[in-house]
Amino acid sequence: MTAKDKFHKQVKQALIRDQWTVTESFQMFFGGKRLEIDFAAERLIFADRGLEKIAIEVKSFLNPSPMTDFHNAVGQFLNYQVALKRQEPDRRLYLAVPVEAYEDFFQSEFVQVAIEDHGLRLIVYDPFQEVIEQWIN
Repeated sequence: MTAKDKFHKQVKQALIRDQWTVTESFQMFFGGKRLEIDFAAERLIFADRGLEKIAIEVKSFLNPSPMTDFHNAVGQFLNYQVALKRQEPDRRLYLAVPVEAYEDFFQSEFVQVAIEDHGLRLIVYDPFQEVIEQWIN
């Protein structure tokens, strides 16, 4: 398992504990083309709880450059959001980040402004306790 998808199982377990029904397989199409998602490395988790529908892009932020990880995460988030808006407009997209990255890197002014400007929704998770610490809309 690569560093990029290291915490995928922990986020999935946290969602299940919070009474979400989790499905890991989902294809998105836009303009007649399939949006390729590398489920083995950076997977989306699709979950439903009652009438709530969400999609989650899980990131570990374990690479030496958190800014590079952030650029990649925001780019993926924006691309997935474009496809979801057209294919499943009632499903809300979240970026899941580990609590350590959130408490350190995500508190910088640049990241806070980028989150606001791009309308990112975050799930802050503890990969060791397998719990969701915070939902940020």
